Amino acid sequence: MAIQAGDKIPDVQLWTMTSDGPKAVSSISALGKGKVVLFAVPGAFTPTCSDYHLPGFVLRADELRAKGVDTIACLSVNDPFVMGAWGKDRGADDKVVMLSDGNGEFTRAVGLELDGSGVGLGTRSQRYAAILDDGVVTSIFVEKGPGLEASSAEAVLAAL
Repeated sequence: MAIQAGDKIPDVQLWTMTSDGPKAVSSISALGKGKVVLFAVPGAFTPTCSDYHLPGFVLRADELRAKGVDTIACLSVNDPFVMGAWGKDRGADDKVVMLSDGNGEFTRAVGLELDGSGVGLGTRSQRYAAILDDGVVTSIFVEKGPGLEASSAEAVLAAL
């Protein structure tokens, strides 16, 4: 069953890229403090994720922060090297924390896996966004199909 409003996020290991290389970080330490906007994508450098989803949150980071958001985080079932390179390529810098769920543990624990094996992607994350308060989901927006609407930066801004 997929995570819902009122549920606490799972405590699993994620990865982030630093200037010293990949660094393990618990999901609770990365996402469990303050107001957090988490959005997940099926894959870095894929068309909708790279052209619209991540750039929307980068572009609207200041607006989200003005609404009380402490952290904006992007999660994908990709390795930390890919997530670091993608964030750098798209100007995420200090606006969006890029989190690697390379083994899919967080994605599996929240029940939002996507079977992309038909197009060579293997198991990935569904496209979604969530608003978290101190590690508890207050709102979640899961896309019902391909494309980007429910989990866009604009939709999250409207919900805050």
